[in-house]
This record gives sequence, C-alpha cells and structure tokens, in this order.
Amino acid sequence: MKKTIIALGAFVILSCIAFAQNDAEGCKDHPLFTRLTNFYITECSENYNELELRINSEKTEKKEGNLFSITYYYDFDKGEKARSPLQVIKNYENAVVNNGGSMLYRNINSQDADVEATFHLSTKEKEYWVKVGSFGGTVNSVEHFTLYILEMEPMKQEVQASDMMKALNKDGFIALYINFETGKSDIKPESQEIVKQIAEMLKQNNDLKISIEGHTDNVGSDKSNQTLSENRAKSVMNALIALGIDKTRLKSKGWGASKPIADNGTEEGRAKNRRVEIVKI
Repeated sequence: MKKTIIALGAFVILSCIAFAQNDAEGCKDHPLFTRLTNFYITECSENYNELELRINSEKTEKKEGNLFSITYYYDFDKGEKARSPLQVIKNYENAVVNNGGSMLYRNINSQDADVEATFHLSTKEKEYWVKVGSFGGTVNSVEHFTLYILEMEPMKQEVQASDMMKALNKDGFIALYINFETGKSDIKPESQEIVKQIAEMLKQNNDLKISIEGHTDNVGSDKSNQTLSENRAKSVMNALIALGIDKTRLKSKGWGASKPIADNGTEEGRAKNRRVEIVKI
C-alpha cells in the first residue's frame, strides 16, 4: 500500500548513519540534514524550480527557489525494524521546532487525504521550505520517501538615513523590516544596522521626533500579538536611546495584528505584516 507524506524543515539533527557506498553516483545529503538510520539515496537533483506546498487542509501555495530533491530508500537487509511514516514526520517536526521553525500543517490520516506535514524555517542567510513526500510502504513500514528542500532568500532591507528622511517628509512614515528573535523582542544582529541608520537620521535632523510602532501578523492570540508588538517597539526605542538619542524625541506603540498591509493567508504576506513603522510626529 502506497502512502504520501509531506514535511518541511531545516537544520535537522536526526539520529543517523551514512550509507555513502550505496548512494547513487553524485548524490549526497543536503548540508542542513542528516539522514535517518539505514536509508540510502537512489536519486537526486538540484535546480531552480517551483515547489507546491500544503499550508492547511484547504490550501496549497507554490514557491520558487533553488530546489533540492533527494529520494531515500530503506535498507531492509540491515535487519532492523523499519520506521512508520509518523516516526519520519516526528523526526523532522522536533528538529524544525527546536531550531525556531514552525509546523504549518500535518495530516496522518491517509484515508482522508495524503499523509503530509508542512514546516517552515527562516534564518539569517535563507528561508527554507522542505517537503517530504512520495512515501512508499505501509502505515508501519516506510520503503522510501523523497525530500524536497527549497531555498529562498529572506526578506532583507538596506536603507540609509537619508532615504528614511525622504520617506518621512513625503509620506509621514516608513515601514522597516527589523528582524527579532522568534516570539521575542530581541533585535537580531543583522538588523542592528537598520537601527543605527534610524539613529543617524535623528542625529542629522535635530528637530525630528518619531513614534516607533510595532506590527505583527495574525498568528497567535490578539493579546499575545499586542504585547509582542509593544515590546518590539520599545526594544527599538531603547536601542536608539542606547545610541545617544534623547528619549524625549521618541515614543513607542504597538498595534498587534490590527493593521495588516498584506494577506495574512500567505507566508509572504505575514512576513510583510511583521514590521516596525517609523512615524513622524
């Protein structure tokens, strides 16, 4: 009986052992993953392509990027008990969540639909979507599966103090994509330069006063999003004060998920909604 499972993830650290001597010529594990014990690679590919991912029970999304495809088969000659599809999914789930990623969808009831799980992870360098599917075997014994790893460049923003000032004079505000630790208000190192540019803008314009306003996507409760947006705005304000900006020139406010600028139904939209706006007072 054939089963299908999808899983997403990155930076997976699984109990594993390599069977390079059995792998197809030119094939190897993706650098982010180590393989499950007693599996070997029968085919692989890498190119820029499209990958369809299931986001929930009623919706799929197509993503484009550098796509790796690796097919693993189980070596039954090792005489060890094979894994179930659920065991494979749980390995990826635990690894992704432990590294700050999230599970968007999982279904293990193959009578209703394909057995699938979808995960997503963003890092400083890249955004990763990984799909584990095309499972062969039974509900208790996996014969083979294919691992798809899609690498995408994360949302980045490089903006100078002069650009910010032009936007404030023109529109009265500017939306900035400052990266914070997942679910926290700690500013990530890669976004410190944006904060420095805000400080530089304020130093170049001594009469300028601003409101720093945090926004989130709609994942989580209204209360937690409101608190998170407030704390992130305060975190940016405190970072500016630490850079020598007079606190009387600064205000902070959180809006939670109440003012989206993009569709919260897609990951791209949620990423745009997770922003900090600098508003001219």
